[in-house]
Amino acid sequence: MNNTFNKILTFFFIIGLSACSYKPIFSEQNYGFEIEKIILSGEKKINSIIKSKLKSIKSDETKEKKRYILEIQSKKIREIVSKDSKGDPLKFKMVIFVEYKVSKNGNLLLNNKIEKNNVYNNDSDKFELEQTEDIILEKLTGSISDTLISSIINLNDN
Repeated sequence: MNNTFNKILTFFFIIGLSACSYKPIFSEQNYGFEIEKIILSGEKKINSIIKSKLKSIKSDETKEKKRYILEIQSKKIREIVSKDSKGDPLKFKMVIFVEYKVSKNGNLLLNNKIEKNNVYNNDSDKFELEQTEDIILEKLTGSISDTLISSIINLNDN
């Protein structure tokens, strides 16, 4: 009986492994639109992150493609939130603004602004502070990119 149980367990284990397929959620998802042209201005690092996210967008080949032109203007502000008694910064705030316009065939379909911010502590090690700021910038910009893509998906230009 133990031998039969092991054979059944092995059979289901093999079936389970062969039936699994991993696909990243955003990397190969087909959308009903395509970005024909991207016009970028402002912060280069923010624009680079947004552009790399938008490159992953593919439209379904069987459906009629909606082709959009996207204009993006980005801006980053870093400000001091609080200081210690000596006047040295204790906390910073990073704010990222992205204004974007979506148009199709010369018609403006969407004009929107997104603002994301994060407050973080100062670090005496300036290298560590720069690394922290880079991580925060990437996370905020990634969130903005997802919001931007969602707004285009929800766009109804009929």
